[in-house]
Amino acid sequence: MGSMEKPHAVCIPYPAQGHINPMLKLAKLLHFRGFRITFVNTEFNHTRLLKAQGPNSLNGLPTFQFETIPDGLPPSNVDATQDIPSLCASTKKNCLAPFRRLLAKLNDRGPPVTCIFSDAVMSFTLDAAQELGIPDLLLWTASACGFMAYVQYRSLIDKGFTPLKDESYLTNGYLDTVVDWIPGMKGIRLKDLPSFIRTTDPDDIMLDFAMGELERARKASAIIFNTFDALEKDVLDALSPMFPPIYTIGPLSLLVNQVQDNDLQLIGSNLWKEEWGFFEWLNSKKHNSVVYVNFGSVTSLTTDQLNEFAWGLANSNQTFLWIIRPDIVSGESAILLPQFLAETKNRGLLASWCPQEEVLSNPAVGGFLTHNGWNSTMESVSAGVPMICWPFFAEQQTNCRYCCTEWGIGMEIDSDVKRDEVERLVRELIEGEKGKEMKKQAMEWKKMAQKATIDSNGSSYSNLDKLINQVFLQIPSIPTS
Repeated sequence: MGSMEKPHAVCIPYPAQGHINPMLKLAKLLHFRGFRITFVNTEFNHTRLLKAQGPNSLNGLPTFQFETIPDGLPPSNVDATQDIPSLCASTKKNCLAPFRRLLAKLNDRGPPVTCIFSDAVMSFTLDAAQELGIPDLLLWTASACGFMAYVQYRSLIDKGFTPLKDESYLTNGYLDTVVDWIPGMKGIRLKDLPSFIRTTDPDDIMLDFAMGELERARKASAIIFNTFDALEKDVLDALSPMFPPIYTIGPLSLLVNQVQDNDLQLIGSNLWKEEWGFFEWLNSKKHNSVVYVNFGSVTSLTTDQLNEFAWGLANSNQTFLWIIRPDIVSGESAILLPQFLAETKNRGLLASWCPQEEVLSNPAVGGFLTHNGWNSTMESVSAGVPMICWPFFAEQQTNCRYCCTEWGIGMEIDSDVKRDEVERLVRELIEGEKGKEMKKQAMEWKKMAQKATIDSNGSSYSNLDKLINQVFLQIPSIPTS
């Protein structure tokens, strides 16, 4: 390219914790490989980020800057994830205009924006990129199997599988119907597909949003997946001829851990303040003896569900670390009964938020009770930790199916959670033969994830090189001044 400015990438995640985390990892990898980065949060989330990380945490690098756009929702000072359907509707309708204005501002003050890396469900960015004649590469932050399942939404509607005829279809066995025509997904059932098909409303916001965003993804310059080839080979092979160039560069956490740059490492993405004080307690426990419990940033429980999990953990007699967000019980404070706290005081520890990758990598952690969000799933795979799976919504059901059936590293817990089942599965996870088999298989997947990302001939390592080369070939030439 001759004497050139650094390429200037604008990175814009969907405004929720599980999307910000992988986009920031991708941005760090790009910066380390020579890109100037402008990272775009919504005003609401940027305020939360500064509160959680500290006011000076995001301005340590002159070539890694943060900007904001409004999300179009009413102002709120609640320290919690916004309502997802409302957020989806608002970003789709309201974010293009302020994003255009931001790009114009960046181009006016220079150096000009040369490419966009956008969350795949922020497809309005494709319009802005087309207007500027620059590439827009979409990061799909969930699984490839989840992506393939969403791609089927149009066919599921056309074939009459969704919307459901009435609510009885949720419980009458209909969701056990096998869908035998999805490429690369043998034996998949309706209940294993992303949960937005479980609606009786033909105008359901999430059904329409997911379908529309993935259809628009075909216009992208490339699609990036936070996965690795060996993990989702059949689905990836089926997707490749259907979409623009696909790059698997996961687990992103393993790639970014190789970046030796202290300033980059200090830039955090957690919207809640992390607790670190429990690591001394965790370090004192026997290897593979602790159950780590975390349902992510969006999952909400009822008070009854919270107590069923609590007493299941208590009755299992296993040691546990349980992350309970302040907003995990919808509309209420998460309050556990004093009897539970007394029963578990010598073997249970509660925290409000934590650095999850560090927890999962701790030798004391022997299993993970999870909602099966893709970041949590990939971090568990990367650490070689088997799972008990309690999927909440979206493609978490699909991830659960693959963990339990295809990869041999998970056991599913019924959505109508009961303490006896929690007790039985937690014991099996830590002490049982099934748990030992899952741990062995999880360690095999960990080795394959490391091979993909750490070995210079690994699929994800080499795909990152190919991705960056494609970007350089597509961006307009910008001579130095």
